This record gives sequence, C-alpha cells and structure tokens, in this order.
Amino acid sequence: MPAITTKTIQALRDTTGAGIMHCKKALEQTNGDIDKATEILRAAGIGIASKKATRAAKDGTVDAYLHSGGRIGALVEVNCETDFVARTDAFRQLAHDLAMQVAAMNPKYISAEDIPAGEKVNPEEVCLLLQPFIKDSTRTIQDLITDVIARTGENIKVHRFARFALGE
Repeated sequence: MPAITTKTIQALRDTTGAGIMHCKKALEQTNGDIDKATEILRAAGIGIASKKATRAAKDGTVDAYLHSGGRIGALVEVNCETDFVARTDAFRQLAHDLAMQVAAMNPKYISAEDIPAGEKVNPEEVCLLLQPFIKDSTRTIQDLITDVIARTGENIKVHRFARFALGE
C-alpha cells in the first residue's frame, strides 16, 4: 500500500472540498488511489445531499452572466439555508456557473418534474439539472450542486432562471 501523505490528502481535499479526515479515510479505503477516493467522496456527497434535501433554502443569491458582445444573457436565483454560505466562494462560483450554463444551453425547466405532462422532450436537453456541465461534460449540473452541498453542509436549490437573447 502506498504511503498516504499529507500532500496526497491535501490534493484530494483541493479536488473534492471534503474534510481532512474524510479524505484520509477515502484514501485508506482505496490504498492511496486518488481517483477511486474521489468517487467515494462524491458518492458520500450524494448521501449528504439527500439528507439535506428537505431543509428550507430561503437565502442565496441572484447571479447574472452576459456572453461576450452582450447578445445573450442569463439570470439565476440559487438558494441556500444561510447568508453565510451564500457569501462563500464555492456558492458564488456555483451560481455564476449556473448562469453561464443557462446562457449557453437554454434549458426550459429546472428538473424533469417541471416538464408538463404529455410534452414530448428529451429531459437531458431541456432540464437544467440533467444537462452536462459545459465546462466538464462528464458531470451534470446536479453533480455540481451536490458537490457544493457536500462542501457547505447546506441544502442548495435552483429556484428560477431566465435567459435573454437579442431577437428571440
């Protein structure tokens, strides 16, 4: 088994945002394999997110993104539980990435539950949470939100969004 150093633990922590002890345990479980440890921590993040899903998210932020040239723009309202988390870099970056995603991919709904009954659409194309992230197509928007929930310890929800384009 390769030695698990503080440098390895810090590298995993920088990637996942998980606590030091969680990173150490994940590395021990995977014999020092950072990729496998990352997957373990992401799976744990899903567990954390599901436990927090029922908690009220009434604070948050509104973020805007304007594409170069100002021809396309988007606004998103992302909610969390406290103003403390709303001011964190991780939460603010998430809100900005979501605004950029809305501008680029033009989703119609937040989740598959929002699609009207009988409407024939591909949920991965029209639902924000199911879309592949434009900066990393191996991850969905829901994956990004789950990661920030695991980092902050609070429930996070996309409340609403709007996209504007000249001529549309």
